Amino acid sequence: MSELVPGGNTPLPDGTLTLRVPGPFDVSALITDDSGKVRGDGDFVFYNQPVAPGVRLDGGRLTVDPPRLRTGASRVTVVVSPTDLTTPLGRLPSPTIQVTSADGRVLARFTPPRPERETVLLLAELYRRGTAWKLRALGQGYADGLAGVARDFGVDVTEDSAPSGGAAAPDGPYGVGGRRPMRVPNPGPAFARGSAPGVTPHVAPGARRPGAAARGGSPGAPGGGPDPDGFLGPVNSARAAAGSPPVRLDTRLTAAARGHSAAMAARGTLASETPDGVSVYQRVVAAGYPYLTIGEHLVSGPRTPHEFVEYCLSAEPSRRTLCDPAFDQAGLAGVPDARTGDLYWTALWARPFSPAGLDRTTREVIALTNTERASAGLPPLAADATLTAAAQAHSADMVARDFYAHTSPEGSRPWDRAAAAGSAHRAVGENIACGQRSPAEVVRGWMDSPGHRANILKRDFTHIGIGLAGGSRAGTYWTQLFGG
Repeated sequence: MSELVPGGNTPLPDGTLTLRVPGPFDVSALITDDSGKVRGDGDFVFYNQPVAPGVRLDGGRLTVDPPRLRTGASRVTVVVSPTDLTTPLGRLPSPTIQVTSADGRVLARFTPPRPERETVLLLAELYRRGTAWKLRALGQGYADGLAGVARDFGVDVTEDSAPSGGAAAPDGPYGVGGRRPMRVPNPGPAFARGSAPGVTPHVAPGARRPGAAARGGSPGAPGGGPDPDGFLGPVNSARAAAGSPPVRLDTRLTAAARGHSAAMAARGTLASETPDGVSVYQRVVAAGYPYLTIGEHLVSGPRTPHEFVEYCLSAEPSRRTLCDPAFDQAGLAGVPDARTGDLYWTALWARPFSPAGLDRTTREVIALTNTERASAGLPPLAADATLTAAAQAHSADMVARDFYAHTSPEGSRPWDRAAAAGSAHRAVGENIACGQRSPAEVVRGWMDSPGHRANILKRDFTHIGIGLAGGSRAGTYWTQLFGG
């Protein structure tokens, strides 16, 4: 069974799949093609419309038979919201999705970071790669209810307004206590996806111009590029209030942001990976910016950079990204949808790669790991050069060949890679993760997973190596390799 982290994926076997989300949650599903849009309202499976070709909803259980999906369908996105619409997700336990095969085997499980102000989560997605299907863990939050999700995926949503006579409009995506017409209230002028803790990625490991310093000028004049009116001023004011250093604009980040916004606007969809198959993190590296850590905001609705910044400061998760002290450079672009005129914004926040920064990050992962061992009464792990080389090579390989697994495409396993790097350790263990922004996030994620926690707290291990690489579909790929 795979314990997934945000952005992680795992292959799925043929046959019917069962997805369960126990607890006080409503489960919905959106069936889309490669454009990320539904073909019609029939592609939205929810309580009052529980069946579509290849998909059936029964309470908190969703069954999916990929070969029976409608023609052209290549993705099924699983959505969760509170059963009691008056209870925010932040007051509930974080939802856990468990995926089982037709023969009852548990294939994968995923629990995202606990939501805060989000009202709906995109929990996971089944997606087709060639003729095979895979599961990807998401954990992406929406602050404006199911209406924002539905509109983003192209569902035709009827907007409610307050009835005459002073009566209140329905207070949730289906109405008060309602079970539930296909009618949702107007979610407001802007919608943001992304920037949830644990989802945004990080590091360029040296596969492209190792050690290259990021270009950029003084704040307001990055590499000769102008400061978008109303952007850096309120951003750096908010960062100063939070005790964080200012950011300056970088032309490469701005170019990557512009390319991603243009791709989103062309299809009218907000996504970290656009329908052309390119993720925002791949655009950053392709623009010549190897990064040590990165975060993003993807937003539609604001009309100016100033409105965009105001929106990002209006919710704690997005405010945290904007004010993160790890970032020192930024890029912003807004591109209009030619059909609707809506602006699609991409903001990128980053710190450039450097050998010193990579060394500092790996040492912090080791220190946090040893803190957990000390709390359990175990001796610390010593850094090991051969394990470090093997861990770094595996992270870089997962990025380069777009896979996420302990076993490489040609079959090499952790102990094979350790031996090939020159390690003489007889006992070898490995933890991997993808999508986390910082050492604290990745170690916390491993400790929250029983299998990864067992490796960290294994008494037989005496040495450790850390590797991380960024710029692929899911951002940063982390490897923790143990030896004893």
